[in-house]
Amino acid sequence: MSVSRTSALLAVALATPVVALPSLLTASPASALAVARTAPIVAKGCPAFVAVASPYATVNGKARAGAVTLYGSARNGLIPQKTLHQGAGGIGGSPELNDSFGSAIAQGDFNGDGCTDLAIGVSEEFFGSRVPGADGNGVVHILFGTRSGSGTVRSIDVTKLGRKHGTDRFGAALAAGDLDGDGDDELIVGAPGMTGGGGVGVFGMNHRSPYGKGTLVTQATSWVHQGRGQTDLFGETLAAGDFNGDGKDEVAVGAPGDGGTKAPGSGVVTIIDPRKRHASAYTQNSRNVLGSAERWDAFGSDLATGDFNADGRDDLAIGVPGEDVSSTLTRGMDYGDGAVNVLYGSARGLTAAHNEMWTQTILAGIPRYYDRFGSSLATGDLNGDKDDELIVGAPGEGAVQVIPGTRSGGLTRNHNLLLTGDRTGAFGSSVLAEGGKLLIASPGSGRLTVVSTKVKKGSYPGAVPGTARVVRTGGRDDLYGYALS
Repeated sequence: MSVSRTSALLAVALATPVVALPSLLTASPASALAVARTAPIVAKGCPAFVAVASPYATVNGKARAGAVTLYGSARNGLIPQKTLHQGAGGIGGSPELNDSFGSAIAQGDFNGDGCTDLAIGVSEEFFGSRVPGADGNGVVHILFGTRSGSGTVRSIDVTKLGRKHGTDRFGAALAAGDLDGDGDDELIVGAPGMTGGGGVGVFGMNHRSPYGKGTLVTQATSWVHQGRGQTDLFGETLAAGDFNGDGKDEVAVGAPGDGGTKAPGSGVVTIIDPRKRHASAYTQNSRNVLGSAERWDAFGSDLATGDFNADGRDDLAIGVPGEDVSSTLTRGMDYGDGAVNVLYGSARGLTAAHNEMWTQTILAGIPRYYDRFGSSLATGDLNGDKDDELIVGAPGEGAVQVIPGTRSGGLTRNHNLLLTGDRTGAFGSSVLAEGGKLLIASPGSGRLTVVSTKVKKGSYPGAVPGTARVVRTGGRDDLYGYALS
């Protein structure tokens, strides 16, 4: 049986002892041989913000009810604005034991008014009595932004997809992207616990309301053409990107528990286009994809899109944290040296031609079986040269790797940078590039670190290690920083 990304990271973070995080990170130089999209552009007058989730925060005496803190950006860090939770500020429901409000968060302009909205997943919410030991039904709250801050709040759940509540974990993953090219974002919601192996809901297409009836896509959908197993976790991770440069996004869906009976947990990533009703799937056994599909690799445990070669088309980074590099021993669940597969966009869409596989055998650092390199991913132009860098978390190592992008071939190992921090706090469990800064969370110790960047065009990471500072600290058991947006 495979485990979900959410369950695995929560377990790892809680199992590790808490120690003090150094105020500064150390940079490990690349050897001579080595080598959450940024926030959307907002209309004038609309406030920009950073959202930091604490899905295990105690609220009104209810343990693990969960909270999300909003911060404004400042030159020297982050300015706290407000803390959100259920039952306050217009958000429905009430704080309850184990709800995990903030299990996923995503920013997007869902109503097309130019202001950024925020979707918050509450994957363990129950409608009715809680079932001990069972996964939650799940709900997603959408906070619509205005020029004066957050305004109307709406909620959606699996009934908007024409289904009854089940152990769906609706809202365990979220993404935003303009799938139909109409100028506003659609909201994409993962429900990896849905009966039959998981599902994905798409809301707001074709001028529909973002909190109205949605479109359900599963492995059994006629145009997806996939077999399914109950533990596939289809929809456990999501990312949106315009892989063919036509101005309309497609959706990458991770199913890290898939792989059939021959390689359970090896993982599958499916690219879906609900507008064209088209899907294509990738594994490490797909033609030209580097690596091989092995038990518990968890290909697709995290996903991130960015333009690494500045050709105007998005590329896709795929986390494979269970990949074994330093030995041939196959380990399951939370173990693995880790790797990242990268597929590049083209005029025909995403392609495995010229794909890459990144591990610490060719980057700064040493691969170890517990590193889980690729557990978290983010992209952003950290050095100001108009192509994106790839940011890779290795929380088992307590490290984050920055791989530079270039206009002459995409990602390169030249000048790659390894930032090391609090391993016992799972430093690197989530990462975000925002406003010219790199944010790195250590949810096991409740710390958020900000690293400044500088402009240096070419194959440079942009991040400046000596500027790293712990800017915020959450409760030690809150999993503060588990998700960033």
